[in-house]
Amino acid sequence: MNGLDLSHRFIKEHVRPGHTCIDATAGRGKDTLMLCQLVGHSGHVIAMDIQEDALRQTRQLLEEQGWSHVAELHLDSHSNMYRYTEPESVNCIVFNFGWLPGGDHNIFTRKETSIAAIQQGLNLLKPGGIMSLTVYYGRNNGYEERDAILEFLRTVDDTKYTIMVVDFPNRKKDPPFPVFIIKD
Repeated sequence: MNGLDLSHRFIKEHVRPGHTCIDATAGRGKDTLMLCQLVGHSGHVIAMDIQEDALRQTRQLLEEQGWSHVAELHLDSHSNMYRYTEPESVNCIVFNFGWLPGGDHNIFTRKETSIAAIQQGLNLLKPGGIMSLTVYYGRNNGYEERDAILEFLRTVDDTKYTIMVVDFPNRKKDPPFPVFIIKD
C-alpha cells in the first residue's frame, strides 16, 4: 500500500455520479479518468496542468476510454483553478504535488503556487467536499514544498476543515504521502 493507493481509496469513497471534481495536476490523466468514471456522464471534471504534453496525454487517454465529454482541460496553473468554477461548487479536488511521473524531474510544483491552490480549493469545496493531496518530495524539488505545505495546513481553520496527514515511518527513500481534507 502506498500514498497514491490510499488517496484513490479516499476519493472513491466520497465521489458520486453527478459530482463536480477538479484534477488540479492532470499529469498523465489517470486521476482525471478515474474522476470521470466516478462522476459518470452526469458529472463534470475540470483538469489542468502547466505542461502541454501532460494535457495532450490526458486528452488522448480520455478520448480512448470514451470520457472526453465529461472533462474540460485547461493549460494553466493549479493556482488559477478559481477561474473555472464558483466558490462552494466542487465536491472533490485532487492534487499530486512534485513532478510528472516518468517526466522531466526538473519541472515540478512549487510551494508558492501549491499553497495558493490549496487555499483556493478550500473555498471552492462544497460543505462535505474533499481534497486529496499526494506529496512527492526529494530529488530535484527537495523538501521545501513539502515543509511549506505541512506548515500551511497547521494554520487551516479547524472549525471548518478536518485534515489528516498519513506518514510512513518505516519506509525509506522519501515515500510520497497523502493528505486528506474534509470540509465540515
